[in-house]
Amino acid sequence: MFVATTRQRSTTDPGEMFSGERAADVSYAAINVSIPPDSVRKIGQVQWPATAPGDPARNFVTVSADYLDKRSFAASVALTARQTGRHKVLVFVHGFNNRFDDAVYRFAQIVHDSKVPAIPVLFTWPSRGELKLRAYTYDRESANYSRDALEDLLAMLASFPEVTEVNLLAHSMGNWVALEALRGRAMRGGQTANSQKVDKLKNAMLVAPDVDVDVFRMQIQRMGAARPRIALFVSQDDEALSLSGKIWGGVGRLGDVDPTQEPYRSEFERDKILVFNLTGLASPGDTAHDRAFEDVTSVMGMIKRRLSDGQAMTERGSGLGVQIE
Repeated sequence: MFVATTRQRSTTDPGEMFSGERAADVSYAAINVSIPPDSVRKIGQVQWPATAPGDPARNFVTVSADYLDKRSFAASVALTARQTGRHKVLVFVHGFNNRFDDAVYRFAQIVHDSKVPAIPVLFTWPSRGELKLRAYTYDRESANYSRDALEDLLAMLASFPEVTEVNLLAHSMGNWVALEALRGRAMRGGQTANSQKVDKLKNAMLVAPDVDVDVFRMQIQRMGAARPRIALFVSQDDEALSLSGKIWGGVGRLGDVDPTQEPYRSEFERDKILVFNLTGLASPGDTAHDRAFEDVTSVMGMIKRRLSDGQAMTERGSGLGVQIE
C-alpha cells in the first residue's frame, strides 16, 4: 500500500516509522504487508505477532517499508497503475485510537479480505493510539488538523492520468476528516453538478461515523449536489458511538442512528444517501464498531462489486446489509 500521513516520523523507534504526534508537512511511504493463509486465520481479523518480526505463516508481517518524497509517491502510484492495470484507487481513513501500525494492518486486512481491485492508499492522521478521554480529545483535534491534507491528497490522486476513479472509505472519527475534506473540496473547487459527472472521486463510504448528526446535515448542505455518492453504514448497538454521544453532550452520532425513523429516513432519501443498517448482522462476541470490516459479506462485498463492475452504489441490489428503500 501507499501511505500519506500528517504524523511525525518516529524519533524513538525507527521500526515504528510514524508516531502519534503532528507533523508540519505531509509525509509519504510505501509498505508491503504479508498476510498468512486464510486457513490459519479468521477472515476479518488481524493476527498480530507476539514478538517481532513475526511468523509470516501465522502473522501479519511487514515485508518492506520505505519513506518516499512527494514526487516519488506520485511516480510510484502511476507506475503501479500501469504495471497492474488497476486504475482505481481506494483511500482509507482510520478512526480514533489507532497507532500507525494499527492503521496499516487494518487496511491490509480490508484490502486482502475484500480482494478489492484497486490501488490501496492509506491516509493516516496523528492518533495517539490510546483509549483515554484526553487522547480522544487530542485525536479529534488531530482530525481537524488533517482535513486539508486529505483534501489535497484526493486532488493529487485525481490529477494522475493513470487513475480513472478515486473512492474514499472512512471509519469512526476518520469520517470527520473525510467529511470536512469533502466539504472543503466542494467549497473551494467551484464544482457544479455538470462538472461532478466527470469528477474522478466517485464514492464516499462512511462506516460507523463518529460525527454529530446535526453537523452532518450542515456538511451535506454545504457540499450540495457536487459531491461523490455517499454510502452510510450504521449499527444501533454500537457502544463506542453511544459513549461518544455522552462525551459530546448527548447529541446522537451519525453511525448509530436508526435510519427507519424520522427525520433520518426522509433526509437520507432526499439527499440520495444509501444506508446500510448492520445491526441485524450482530453475532456473539463481535464488536459493532468494527462489524463492517470483520464481516466480509457486508461492506467488503459491496466494495468489491462496486469497484470490479463499475456498478453505481445507488443501483438496487448493489449492496448488502439492510437497504433503506
